[in-house]
Amino acid sequence: MSTASAPVDPTAPWYKQLTGYHWFVLLVASAAWFFDCLDQRLFSLARVPALHSLMGLEPSDPALAAFGKTVTAFFLVGWGLGGMVFGALGDKYGRARMLTLTILIYSAFTGLSYFSQTQWDFTLFRFLTGVGVGGVFGLAVALIAETVPDGARAQSLGMLQILSTIGNLTAGFAKIGIDSLEKSQTIAPGRGWRWMFLIGALPALMIVFTRGYLKEPATWLRLKELDLLPKGSIFAPYAKLLANPRWRKNLIIGAIIASTGVIGLWAIGEYAVDLQKVVFKQFYVAGGMESKAADAAVNADIAQVYLWNMIGAAVGMSLFTMIAKRGRRLAFLVGFSAALVITFLVYKNLGNPGDARWMMFLMGGAQLSVFAGFAIYLPELFPSELRSTGTSFCYNLGRFAAAGGSFFSAVLTKDVFGKYAATDPSLPPRYAAMTMCAIFLLGIVVLPFAPETKGQPLPEDI
Repeated sequence: MSTASAPVDPTAPWYKQLTGYHWFVLLVASAAWFFDCLDQRLFSLARVPALHSLMGLEPSDPALAAFGKTVTAFFLVGWGLGGMVFGALGDKYGRARMLTLTILIYSAFTGLSYFSQTQWDFTLFRFLTGVGVGGVFGLAVALIAETVPDGARAQSLGMLQILSTIGNLTAGFAKIGIDSLEKSQTIAPGRGWRWMFLIGALPALMIVFTRGYLKEPATWLRLKELDLLPKGSIFAPYAKLLANPRWRKNLIIGAIIASTGVIGLWAIGEYAVDLQKVVFKQFYVAGGMESKAADAAVNADIAQVYLWNMIGAAVGMSLFTMIAKRGRRLAFLVGFSAALVITFLVYKNLGNPGDARWMMFLMGGAQLSVFAGFAIYLPELFPSELRSTGTSFCYNLGRFAAAGGSFFSAVLTKDVFGKYAATDPSLPPRYAAMTMCAIFLLGIVVLPFAPETKGQPLPEDI
C-alpha cells in the first residue's frame, strides 16, 4: 500500500482531503485506541465483581471500594510508565513499530487477568496491562497527525477519540452479554468477570492483518534520513524537550491540561459505578425487593447506565471538536467548566436508576469531551522529532497524577468520610468525589497561558 499522497485542496471538506492510505492509518490507529479503551472499560465494569470474588467482601464494603481504588492506581502507574517509555521509543524507533508492540503487551496481560487467584496477582496483571495501554495514545495521535493533511488534522484526531467510545460501548454490551450467560449458568456464577478480561486479549489478532501495511509517516522518515532523530538513552528526547524554552513551556502547559482531565475521569468519574452499586441496591431494597433480586437488577441497570454514559461521551467529544475549530482554549474552557458543575451535581444528587441514565449521559459528555481535545491539541505543541515523547508525556503524566488522586480519593472515602457509612453507605463515595471536583479548576486557571494552535501547521524545527 503506497504512502504517497496527491496534492489536496485545503478548502475541500476534511474527509475529501484524505486518500485511501490516510483512511487506512486513521482506521488502524483508531482501532488500536478502540481496543485500548475496550480494555479500560472492561476493567471498570469488572473491577468490583473481580474483587468481590477474590477478596470475599461485599461490594458495599468500604474496604473493597478502597482496594478498588488501589488496584486502579497501580493500573494508572503502569499506564503512566508505559506512556513515558513508549513515547520516547516512538520518536527513536518509529510510531508504527512501537504501536504494534504496545498492542501485544496490553492484549497479553489483559488475557492473563482471567487467571487471577488473589487481589495481588490481579493488581500485578493490571499494572502490566497499563504499561501496554499507556503507550498507545501518544503513538496513535502522532501517527495520524503526521500522516493526514493539515486541513483534516483536527477532525481526524477528534474522530479517533469519538470512535474510542465505540470501544467503551462494546465493553458495555460485553458486560450485558456475559451477565446474561452467567444468569443462565452457561458461565459459572461469579466467573463472568474472568471472561470479560479474556475478551480483552483479542486485539493481538489485529497485528496479523495490519503489520505489513502500516508505514512510518514521511516526516519521521525524513528525520531518520537526515540523522536528526533523538540519540542516546531513552531520556534523550526528554532532555531535548526541556532544553528548548518553547517546548518546555508547552510540555508544562500540556501536562497540566491533560492531567486535569485524566484525574477528573479516573479519580472521580471512574468510581461512579461503585456509587451506583450502593445507591441502586438501596433503591430496590427500600422498594421491598429481596437482596438477591436487587443485585440482579442493579447489574442490569449499571450496564444500561454505562451505555448512556458512553453515548454522552461521543456527543461531548463531537461538540468539543466543533468548538475547537473556533479555538482550542475556548473548547477546553467550555469542557472543564461543564465537567466541574455537572460532576459535582451528579454525585450530589444521584438517587435512582432512572435519574442515573440522563445524569451519566451529561457527566460522560462533560468529562470525556476534553479527551478529544487531548488528541487534537497535544500533538500540535511539539515538533516531529519529539512529538511522540511530548504528547505521551503530557497525557501520561496525568496517569501518575490520577493514581495519586485515586489514592487520595481512597483516603477520603475510607478515612475522612468513612464515618458516614454507618448512616448511609453512599455518603463516603459521594463526598469524596464532590471534594475531588476542585481539580477541574486547575485546568481552567492554566488556559490563559496555553498557546492557541487553531489554524496553524504542526511546529517543526527543520
